[in-house]
Amino acid sequence: MSTLESLASKLADDTIEAMKITGDERLFVEIGELIGASSQTLEEAYLTAIRVRLAEKAARKLLNAKIAAAKRTASSSA
Repeated sequence: MSTLESLASKLADDTIEAMKITGDERLFVEIGELIGASSQTLEEAYLTAIRVRLAEKAARKLLNAKIAAAKRTASSSA
């Protein structure tokens, strides 16, 4: 992993953790704007890392809900 990817990945992880703590779901936008003022390259890598993590989180939530519903249906049928 390149230095750029490592920095963007770590910052994305830290930002998502801060979003959980603060409840500010748009914190990543503010951080992205700050980064973009001095490094467009890092901003793009960071926002990509954020989007990937948020998409995975949403997909996992949906997947878990579908599995739970299927288990409830199976147990009520038995």
